Amino acid sequence: MVDRSPAPGRPRPPLSGGSLALRLGGIAVIVAAIAGAFAYVNGTLDPQRLKPADLVNVLEKNNGVHPGFRRNHSKGVCVAGYFESSAEARGLSSAQVFNEARTPVVGRFALPGGNPYAADSSVPIRSMALRFTQANGQQWRTGMNSMPVFPVGTPEAFYQLQKAQSPDPATGKPDPKAVPAFFGAHPEAAPFLAWVKTAKPSASYATETYNSVNAFYLVNSVGQRQAVRWSMAPVAQDVAGAVAPADTDFLEKDLVQRLTTGPLRWQLNITLADPSDPVNDASKPWPEGRKVINAGTLVLQSSQAQNDGACRDINYDPLVLPSGIEGSDDPLLAARSAGYAASYLRRTSEVNQLPAAKKESVQ
Repeated sequence: MVDRSPAPGRPRPPLSGGSLALRLGGIAVIVAAIAGAFAYVNGTLDPQRLKPADLVNVLEKNNGVHPGFRRNHSKGVCVAGYFESSAEARGLSSAQVFNEARTPVVGRFALPGGNPYAADSSVPIRSMALRFTQANGQQWRTGMNSMPVFPVGTPEAFYQLQKAQSPDPATGKPDPKAVPAFFGAHPEAAPFLAWVKTAKPSASYATETYNSVNAFYLVNSVGQRQAVRWSMAPVAQDVAGAVAPADTDFLEKDLVQRLTTGPLRWQLNITLADPSDPVNDASKPWPEGRKVINAGTLVLQSSQAQNDGACRDINYDPLVLPSGIEGSDDPLLAARSAGYAASYLRRTSEVNQLPAAKKESVQ
């Protein structure tokens, strides 16, 4: 989650394109939009299981090391505004964010992957991360993405997907058979692959719907729990036939331009699970027709470059939750939390060691 522009004098790496096979070959970068680095919390369990460093290391191997930049979502832009609650979630959650009129928000739009110089059209995913700061001091942090489901349901499977994308030391390139073989062995990825086949890069952050993908629980004042997933649905819409421009860095420019004409808005839609719906597997979609409530409106008023914006030093850990919202037992949630922490420590220590002249270009 860092600066969108390359450091002076640094060339942009060449970009690959187009066929489904190539897109599947690069899927580890795409799906990193939500996964980040996975591991078990604190990395203190069975030594044969993943640790935070394992996934951070493989992401670095696949994306390159860019000191001072986030290991995932490296290219982005800060935003700020507020959330206006409706009455619809108040019976489901005691969280202040749903029970007060307004809650301030600091957020970040970003691309997936660890390359801070990637072209905005290189992947069809966009991400939105938000920090809601309640008047009582508690925070709600959430990271959402424009894909509807995650390709696999466990940290171990994601790690194996990353390894399938890793370059072979002998050739410097990934084995072209490795990723298709991985998906052949993981039928749970079918819903995600069906989406990938038709997904196209959008022309704007402002016209995307962003999904939590993972499940959470809303808890009301008497302790009743309701499993949910949420999404931010845009008020703005793409012009019919709009396609992503060829410009490498169009997303931030578009966002800044739109904000000059007024705030941007999204509706927070919360989908309520039935008892039979899976809450521990982000690769499984819930059936159509589940009840959806409008919990309120996100209003974004301004943007800042990420190198010195308010989002720069925020770790958008999805398990930073206020009273009234709880994480599910989806193993990816605990893994994301641990991995984000490991990545945060690496990049902040690198920034501290950089010469002063270079610090302005990172974070």
